[in-house]
Amino acid sequence: MSVRLYIGNLPKEEIDRQELQAVFAQEGDAVTTKLIKDRKTGKCRGFGFLTVNNDEQADQIIEKYNGQLFKDSPIKLEKALPRTKGEDNEEQSAPKAANQAGGNASANTPRENKKSKKPRRGGSPKESAPTSSDTEAIRPDPRWASELEKLKQMLAAQTTT
Repeated sequence: MSVRLYIGNLPKEEIDRQELQAVFAQEGDAVTTKLIKDRKTGKCRGFGFLTVNNDEQADQIIEKYNGQLFKDSPIKLEKALPRTKGEDNEEQSAPKAANQAGGNASANTPRENKKSKKPRRGGSPKESAPTSSDTEAIRPDPRWASELEKLKQMLAAQTTT
């Protein structure tokens, strides 16, 4: 059964999978690497994965390569946590592995932030809608007051015709 290892602390620059694979070339063809890159920039996101044949080989590789320098950065190797149901790519399992290793456990992944349905300001949208008495108290920015007045007059002229 294959075992996945998390490779952390990779340099956040343009590197390719072959460069990372070359680090583990001594282990043979049974070891495969996957480098996680940013979709927009194409640069490394700072982590990747290594797949090996079994637990014994995984332990040996962790012991041998953990802390080894790769482009002036000591790489961090650990067994990757299995993906949980509902995760569709490997990018989500990496922060969890890093959090377990002593990282910030309260850090949210971008998807977790999007799931939050808390209102941003002033309660629910119904509560923050201005009432007729509130609109009288709202004054426009004085720098744009004259422009706003012109727009109001144009709008009034359009609706009356």
